[in-house]
Amino acid sequence: MKREIITTDDGSVTIYLPEMQETYHSKFGAIQEAYHVFIQNGLALTKGRPIAVLEIGFGTGLNAFITFLESAKSGQVIEYTGVEAYPVEPAEAALLNYVTELNADAFSGKFTLMHTSQWESAIGIDDNFTLIKRRQLFQDITDQDAYDLIYFDAFGYPSQPELWSDAIFKKMYSALKKDGILVTYACRGVIKRSMQAAGFTTEKLPGPPGKREILRAKKP
Repeated sequence: MKREIITTDDGSVTIYLPEMQETYHSKFGAIQEAYHVFIQNGLALTKGRPIAVLEIGFGTGLNAFITFLESAKSGQVIEYTGVEAYPVEPAEAALLNYVTELNADAFSGKFTLMHTSQWESAIGIDDNFTLIKRRQLFQDITDQDAYDLIYFDAFGYPSQPELWSDAIFKKMYSALKKDGILVTYACRGVIKRSMQAAGFTTEKLPGPPGKREILRAKKP
């Protein structure tokens, strides 16, 4: 499937799939959305304790990279697992401008390592941040009580509704530890109901620019 790199409203780029009319991140601002949804409304709730994060849709590596930057700043120990069925090629990743836009030139090699490192293996990005990339369909996830936080960043419901189903959210519920949190950019009623059917408690939160609301779910 053809992939194009486009610039979003905050100056950071994302990947666009013309056949699906789908982008990997918000056109209103890729970095802006990632920080608002996953850091401010997800990672920030973990209060610096050692955690395990599962990302549904590793994609461009943006969410992993900003989580790494937060870890480097705070010293929080993070084991980060990114699941992706159709990886972005290292040559494509080299065209993404996240290092520059995040003023993270000192960590340029870390972003490259995230995309060039071996799949299915734990890679020490630094002393506090371990990355595990799994090439896997979301439907095949079978983790049990393994994660404190899930970044749910699948393609949108109109493109792939099967990725937002009761069955998928039951897998997410099983994958989380007790009191674990799932956060996503989406906020459709049908998605909220699927989360609740899986056992989650849900709340709507203000969204980033271009998005009125987002959803956060908790495993009681």
